[in-house]
Amino acid sequence: MMKIYRTQDKQLTRVDDMNEGAWICLTNPTDDEVRRVAATLDIEPAVIIVDIPVKVDGAGEGIYTTIPLGILLTQELIVTVCSTDTAVIGDFAACRVKGFSTRKKMRFVYQLLYRAATMYQQELRLIDRRRQAIEKNLAGELKDSDLMELHGLESTLVYFATSLRANATVLDRLTRYKRLEQYPDDRELLDDVIVEIRQAIEMTSIYRDDIKGTRELFSSILDNRLNNAMKYLTSITLLMAVPTVISGLYGMNVQSDGMPFANTTAGFAIVLGLTLALCVFAAWVLHKKHML
Repeated sequence: MMKIYRTQDKQLTRVDDMNEGAWICLTNPTDDEVRRVAATLDIEPAVIIVDIPVKVDGAGEGIYTTIPLGILLTQELIVTVCSTDTAVIGDFAACRVKGFSTRKKMRFVYQLLYRAATMYQQELRLIDRRRQAIEKNLAGELKDSDLMELHGLESTLVYFATSLRANATVLDRLTRYKRLEQYPDDRELLDDVIVEIRQAIEMTSIYRDDIKGTRELFSSILDNRLNNAMKYLTSITLLMAVPTVISGLYGMNVQSDGMPFANTTAGFAIVLGLTLALCVFAAWVLHKKHML
C-alpha cells in the first residue's frame, strides 16, 4: 500500500502527486508501487535502515521481534518503506507527533528514530513486568509454560540489543550527514535521540541480566525440590527396609527352634511390636538428620 502525505499550512494532508516536500509511505508495497516510486526518484537516494519493534502474532505478552524500516532521502522527497503497519509510522500519519513536517526531512528522520527509541523503552518495561509476574510464581507450582515464556522474553531482549546497536550506528553516521538542510532545533532533537537510544541499550542490558538471574533461580529451585524429593523417597525406602528384612528372616524355611518367639503364642504380636519400634526409632534418627 502506498500513501502520499504533504504538510500544508501546518496540517498533514493526503495527496496524489509526488511533488517536492511530500512523504511517500510504503507499507508492504506492490511491485507496481515500487516501480512508480523508483521512476519518480530517478536519482541515487540516501538510504537509511533502522530496526523497529513489532509484536509477534500469536505469542504471549512481552514477546517481540524487530523488522527493518527503510528511509530514502532525496532533495525533494522522503520515502519510508516497511513490511507491515507499525505504531511508529502510524503516529506520524495520525498527526500525533508535535512539530512534524514533511518538508523538514532530517527532522523527520530524527523524529522517527526518537519514536522508535521510546517504543523500545515501553516494550522493555512491559517485558520486565512480565518477568516479575513470572518470578512471583516461583513460590508456587512451577510450570513449563513459565520457563518457555521466560525463554521468549530473553530472545526478545537479544533481538532488541542487536537492533538498538545497529540504530546507534546509524545515528552516529547521521551526526556527520550534511547533504540535506538541517534546522536549528534539529541538533537538540538529535541529542535527545542519542540519549534515548543509549538509555534503551542500557535498559536492555539490565533486563537481560535480570532474566538471566531469574532463569538461574528457576534452575536452583527445581534442583532443590528434586533433591528434597529424592531425600524423602530415600528415607521412605530405609523405613520400609526394616520390616522387609525382619519378615524375610522369619519367612526363611528353617527350624523354628532357633527363631526368637517362634514357639510363643504371642510371638507374632511381639515381633510386630519390635518391628514397629525399630521403624519408629529409624524414623526418629532420620528426622534428627533432617532426612524426613
